[in-house]
This record gives sequence, C-alpha cells and structure tokens, in this order.
Amino acid sequence: MSTAVVEGKTWGGGNQPLKASYGKMMMWFFIVSDALTFSGFLAAYGFSRFKFIDAWPIADEVFTHVPFLHGQELPMIYVAFMTFILIMSSVTMVLAVDAGHHLNQKKVTLYMFLTIIGGLIFVGSQAWEWATFIKGDYGAVQTKGGNILQFVDTDGHRVAIRDFAAVEEHDRVQDKRNTGLWFVSEGSLPPYTVEEVINGLEEHDNILVRSQLLDEHGHKTVLTREESLKQIKENGKLVVEGANLHVNEYGSPLFADFFFFITGFHGFHVFSGVVINIIIFFNVILGTYERRKNYEMVEKVGLYWHFVDLVWVFVFTFFYLV
Repeated sequence: MSTAVVEGKTWGGGNQPLKASYGKMMMWFFIVSDALTFSGFLAAYGFSRFKFIDAWPIADEVFTHVPFLHGQELPMIYVAFMTFILIMSSVTMVLAVDAGHHLNQKKVTLYMFLTIIGGLIFVGSQAWEWATFIKGDYGAVQTKGGNILQFVDTDGHRVAIRDFAAVEEHDRVQDKRNTGLWFVSEGSLPPYTVEEVINGLEEHDNILVRSQLLDEHGHKTVLTREESLKQIKENGKLVVEGANLHVNEYGSPLFADFFFFITGFHGFHVFSGVVINIIIFFNVILGTYERRKNYEMVEKVGLYWHFVDLVWVFVFTFFYLV
C-alpha cells in the first residue's frame, strides 16, 4: 500500500511568511496576545458576576445619563452612541486602507482624519462617562456588612438623598491620623451623616429603602416602611455618593472595580491608537508612503484599530447588555 504525498504551497523561508511582511506578522502576534489578556479580564468579570448574581448592579439603572440632558433617564443611549462612533471609525479605517492600496493619498488623508475624530469622540465620551459614574446621582447608605441601601418613592422611582435628608447645622471633622484617630480614616468626607438620612426618612412617609438584592424577576427588593427604618437605624454605617475602588452607590464594589479596570484598559488602547493614527496621518500628508509607493503602515495600524473596535463590542455586550 503506497502513500501519496501531495506538495502544497507553504512558506519556504524568507522575509514574508504566508505572504505577510514582518511588520504584519508582529502586529498579529501582538493582537493575539492582547486578545488573550482581554479574554482573561472578561472571564474574571463573568465569574465574579455569577458569584454575586443576586446582588449585581443593573446596568440599565447605572448608565442612564446623556450629556446636556440632565434629569432625564435614558438607559444605555449614550453607551450605544459611543459604540456606534467607534464602529463607524472602523469603517473609515477600512476605506483608508483601501485607498492606500490604490495609492490615493487624498482619500487616505480624509479617511484617516475621520478615524482620528471618531477615536477622540470615543475617548472624550468615555472620560465623561467615568466622571459621571464617579460623581453619582442619587446616593446610598452602606451597611455595616458592606451592602448598599438605595431610596425610592412609593412608585418605585429613585430618590436622591439630597432631596430628603434633614441637614443639621454643625461643623463636621474628617477622621485623620493627625487628630489622634490612628485606626479610623475616611477617603473623603461624606456629604451627609447617617443620622441626617434617618431623620429625613422619618419625616417623609413616601420614601422606602431598596436593597441591592434582586428578586425572582430581576428587580431590586423594595422594603416596607417599617423594614426600611429598621435597616437604616440598625445597619446604616456610611453615606455613599458615586463610585470608586472602595465603595459604590450602585451595589457591589466589584462592579466598579471591573468597570474602571476593563473600560480604562480599553480606553488606554483607544487613546494609544489615536496617537499612532495621528503620527501615520502626518506621514501621509508629508507624502512618506506615497514616495515608497506602499501604504502598508496604514494597513498595520488599521489591524490594531479593528482589534480595539472588536474588543469594545465584547465589552459592550458582556458588561453593559448581558
């Protein structure tokens, strides 16, 4: 029995394995390694969310803000806008690469410029989203066990602490080591005390406490009037506004930790891509690649930009939508 050997056209050595230049191969190696890094981050997020599934913040209740439309709750609208801008910048990058194949310097310049504008809009939007997330909107009370208690009216709408807290006129001193409190410290002075929240809650019969635990329908559990007062009085520890790496008015601190880390890491990639695109853009204007009769640098930076866009699609899906 004989075995027939069929010779295929494989890479036989040289500077272009599989008809790809050294620069393209190295870019693909980077993209694959970076994709594994993002996969690890998203997998860690998935495991953590599954572990705390009964108390995980609801994205539709967190990301509701839109610039210049204060006071209106528009869930996920601005995040969807950011996603659209980034995807469209990927389209303009495709057009820039195609124009480079045809050695059309003017079109490459135009489409690279539009790609840069799209990247800048996305980075600026992400910075605004971070600032809004950190500042917060309604406020909450953290219990001694680390849980978050929010406030709603009898119709289930969120109520801000500033709207009902009974503010007392007195000077408040932040706990610091130089005041002799060696083992007590505060990252920042809370805007209200728990006592002021309790007094305001007692004066407003239409305000209830909503815990971070989710019911069988996926909604946060709203306590009765008696349970609301009991929870605040017995377990209230600290008033929280906004989110940081230690506390989070929206629920589990892990949610904020992953938000800052994953979106921040991706935002760094986008910002780096914008900087690289600007460098390539000026090289295109100066005619560097036109003299070489080769726009491969545009194609290589395009691979990186498409990767960044694709990663955001996964971040948007798993972090915001699911």
